[in-house]
Amino acid sequence: MTQNPFTAVFDAQRTALEQSQSFTHDALDAQQTSISVFADAIETSSSMVESNAELTKGAVHAYFDALEASMPEEAADFDELRELVDESVDSATEAQAQSIDAMLEALEESEVAYEEFAQSYTEVVDTSFDAALEAHEQIEENMSAVAENVEAATDEFDASA
Repeated sequence: MTQNPFTAVFDAQRTALEQSQSFTHDALDAQQTSISVFADAIETSSSMVESNAELTKGAVHAYFDALEASMPEEAADFDELRELVDESVDSATEAQAQSIDAMLEALEESEVAYEEFAQSYTEVVDTSFDAALEAHEQIEENMSAVAENVEAATDEFDASA
């Protein structure tokens, strides 16, 4: 293709289209990565729930131990309270673990669904960009032909003068 006044404009437009296509792919990849990262963060919180439960039980047991130590011997028996605290914390921990598992399962399903969507969308985007680039190339060829015809007519006009 010959150089004409429109070549730079068409090159810039083609570059912009190609960058837009690349940006679309990058955005889809980033969204997919964010779902994965969010799932990892929730999974990490699961171990924090377990640690928090153990810390809570330990703190309450230490409190009861201190109370028992400050009271006269056999004045109070905190074993039932310790057992109640352990059962309550274990129950709450189990409920949290089930919630986390349900969230992780939902995120895994969402991740699979998003992956399918992204793949389909990418195909549509690529097809659209390819069609746009083909149309752009055709317009550029037409403009080059027009520019050549104008240049030839101008040369002919100059020659006849």
